[in-house]
Amino acid sequence: MRALTLYSRQGCHLCEDFLEALSPLIRGRARVDVTDIDTDPGLVAAYGVRVPVLCDGETLICEAFVDDRAVREHLDATD
Repeated sequence: MRALTLYSRQGCHLCEDFLEALSPLIRGRARVDVTDIDTDPGLVAAYGVRVPVLCDGETLICEAFVDDRAVREHLDATD
């Protein structure tokens, strides 16, 4: 199963809402690995206040809010 990465922060309500909205879109097609950017200075430098950010490897899928269309199109293209 494909693994997507959600760059996040502890206590980020936008990140929690993002994950909640994302879950039904990817069910059965991918899993989400949540990465707390504050555990890695390189990730803090890369993402700063831009979280939540959803990526598949180096490919950015969407950020700030779940883009249903972008997620579906990405999964369809990579299946």
